[in-house]
Amino acid sequence: MHIFETRLILFNTVQNTNGMTRRWSFLVQCFTFKKKEGVRSRYMSDYNYVEVLQKSILFYEAQRSGKLPESNRLNWRGDSGLEDGKDVGHDLTGGWYDAGDHVKFGLPMAYSAAVLAWTVYEYREAYEEAELLDDMLDQIKWATDYFLKAHTGPNEFWAQVGDGNADHGWWGPAEVMPMNRPAFKIDEHCPGTEVAAQTAAALAAGSIIFKETDAPYAAKLLTHAKQLYAFADQYRGEYTDCVTNAQPFYNSWSGYIDELIWGGIWLYLATNDQTYLNKALKAVEEWPKDWDYTFTMSWDNTFFASQILLARITKEKRFIESTER
Repeated sequence: MHIFETRLILFNTVQNTNGMTRRWSFLVQCFTFKKKEGVRSRYMSDYNYVEVLQKSILFYEAQRSGKLPESNRLNWRGDSGLEDGKDVGHDLTGGWYDAGDHVKFGLPMAYSAAVLAWTVYEYREAYEEAELLDDMLDQIKWATDYFLKAHTGPNEFWAQVGDGNADHGWWGPAEVMPMNRPAFKIDEHCPGTEVAAQTAAALAAGSIIFKETDAPYAAKLLTHAKQLYAFADQYRGEYTDCVTNAQPFYNSWSGYIDELIWGGIWLYLATNDQTYLNKALKAVEEWPKDWDYTFTMSWDNTFFASQILLARITKEKRFIESTER
């Protein structure tokens, strides 16, 4: 028996848009282990944190869109969104629904996949000890498989499926949605740096965590991550200027510099190519000098998370001091 202590950090982002409050919550799992039999940590409690973690992971399974596998554990969920992408001639089935509605918003989906992959990157052994590694990898792969489908060209990515306004005007299960589900893309003519760079981060982080168990798949993720980051960097623009339907729901409030930093860091970690770290550091210089300390890490702002990683990678005083504030 392995005794371990667990800290669960809840990032809870609340944003008010057009009088409607939207909440995006997730758990970052932090474990340290006491492998000595019969030793009870002074931090341990009577709560079963492994079960908390298991149910937190299960949330993402409940959000699945598309053709569900036989391994689906939720008998109240069925296949849905099977014609996603049909209007544009692509298979855009799969991915996660958003937050009780049935739109597939690319930016928060990619952010969620990237952060979940980050937890595996940091605490893989903890997931193994909790016997939840395979479960977590399966949930992340559901998202990364979708991103591969949505990346239909080096400079083309389908950033959203579903009309948020129409979707929110109908209450019912995903399996019987009656409305049309238009697909919205970004490309070199109408770019979307935030969603392209955030997806690059998710795929790069995914390439790291899948390399041990599925090297060919990891290599495929990395190829797409490189293309998406190059697209994000070369053709810059706020994605909600093109995917205007996302504005009332996931508008780009912080701009795209934070995603360029975040994506560059994960590509550096995946490749050890100094070019990507240099791009991330160059993007840091484009961030306002009075770095924003007033808001938490979220789907809209990954700057604080980037500072944590840059503090570790570069050991520069500015990142260390900023992170410790």
